[in-house]
Amino acid sequence: MHSGILRARQTAVFVAFFLLLTFLLLRLLYLQTVKHSFYARIANQQHIVEIELPPKRGTIFDRRMRVLAVNFNTDSVYANPRIMDDKRDAAIRLAAALNLSAGDVYARLRRDKAFVWIKRKVTPAESSRVKGLKIEGVDFVKESKRFYPNSSLACHIMGAVDIDNKGLEGLELLNDRYLKGKSGCLISAQDARRKLLQSYQNEFIPPKNGHSLVLTIDEVIQNIAERELFKMYDKYHAKGASIVVMNPKNGDILALANFPNFDLNDHGRRPADSVRNRAINDFFEPGSVFKVITASGLLEEKAVSLNDTFFCENGEYKIGSKTLHDVHPYGTLTFKQVIEKSSNIGTIKAASLLGPERMYKYVKAFGFGDTTGIDLPGEVAGIARPPSKWSKISMNAIPMGQEVTVTAMQLACAISVIADNGYLVRPRIVKAIIDEKGETVKEFPAIVRRKVITPETAALMRYILKGVVDNGTGRKAKIEEYTTGGKTGTGQKVEPSGGYSHDKFTASFIGFVPAEKPAMAIAVCVDEPRVVYYGGDVAAPVFRNVADQTLKYLRAKR
Repeated sequence: MHSGILRARQTAVFVAFFLLLTFLLLRLLYLQTVKHSFYARIANQQHIVEIELPPKRGTIFDRRMRVLAVNFNTDSVYANPRIMDDKRDAAIRLAAALNLSAGDVYARLRRDKAFVWIKRKVTPAESSRVKGLKIEGVDFVKESKRFYPNSSLACHIMGAVDIDNKGLEGLELLNDRYLKGKSGCLISAQDARRKLLQSYQNEFIPPKNGHSLVLTIDEVIQNIAERELFKMYDKYHAKGASIVVMNPKNGDILALANFPNFDLNDHGRRPADSVRNRAINDFFEPGSVFKVITASGLLEEKAVSLNDTFFCENGEYKIGSKTLHDVHPYGTLTFKQVIEKSSNIGTIKAASLLGPERMYKYVKAFGFGDTTGIDLPGEVAGIARPPSKWSKISMNAIPMGQEVTVTAMQLACAISVIADNGYLVRPRIVKAIIDEKGETVKEFPAIVRRKVITPETAALMRYILKGVVDNGTGRKAKIEEYTTGGKTGTGQKVEPSGGYSHDKFTASFIGFVPAEKPAMAIAVCVDEPRVVYYGGDVAAPVFRNVADQTLKYLRAKR
């Protein structure tokens, strides 16, 4: 009897184990077949990672292949909060090492995530400090960071990139499609601590690095221009200043600078007033430098000759209810002397022979009222109204640089017309795009926009403007070893309430050198210099110093 009960119990246990084993086998079969895709997907999400491999951003070179902007690999700090013990202590120590807020770091470490950024693209010193902390769950990944070796040099040309190397401003923005390259991809297995398992890399697609830019800028000339412009900017406590150095024959911009400026490697902390590329973003009434356009039109139309005389009313000339003044009282001057002495009265009398339609024709022909086409973002066109919108006094204002607004870049292009025998060229700042091997991908050829005046008129204008430097208002632009031509300008700023200010001016000088066969054209514009504000005193010396040093440098490079 007892043996029958025992066998029954054994049979029951056997059946129970058999049924359990059968259930487990069926369950295993179900998981391996029906639910295979579901659980494989979960496993892959945990252990298989797809990593984007960012490309190296292209380098920016000057015209002689000197590096102006480059990328290098640097550490970025991240953490795995799930395996960290004392997160508050870790936050305090990391914040001190990385110059961050401890509260912000702690907020990140409290997240229920296996990966959080602490700080990206840290300096070598910061990286060394964090490594010295030896905090469990804190690690590094290499990322590519933009670096500008010359700090603030050509900052308004370069622009800026964001933390992910995307162009935000300047050439970095305008040429982002060439510079950024194409991301690659790495598909690999990782362990529970997010460490990549090198032997389980499933797929690797290398990134395609960006192309590089070759600029027309010369690093040495850019340094010269910035140094001399800053001396003046600081000495006269100016609100702002710009300089453009240009090859008049092909439009190459050899230097372009503005003040105030900023550090390219720390653009996030720059003052708001330093951001604008004033040479192409700011427009102003030019004052007497605009007499170059008036004189060119008069000579081209043969309305005057160099020796025609004009009575300059001894410095005061009543026109209707207004009285026009010259800085110095003059009697009778030849047309050449009118421009040399910058007589407003003589200029207005001569311009009356031209008339509104022909005056406007040359304003437009020299490029005013239109953008120059410079390959930089944000260029403005200025204001050049047609005669149908002129007032009764416009013909007395526009020839001497009022009721019209210009940019420093437009002035550089305009004086280049005189320097280059009457042709208006489009300014360019990017010469070519090259690949990693140095092969040319794309070229940007010099472009002549149009013929403005005849070579004969241009030669006469060079002769007159040489006289401005030798005998007239531009004496402080004179260089000992070279002949120089140019024109001074002092424009009164318009008050917001209307009318012209008596204590706010724009000082300028535009010129070329050597006068007989110009190698460069330069425009210097200064916003609200104090206490001295005449273009001949403020801007002309900058032209002289930049031109002198640049010519000596170019001669040494031959």
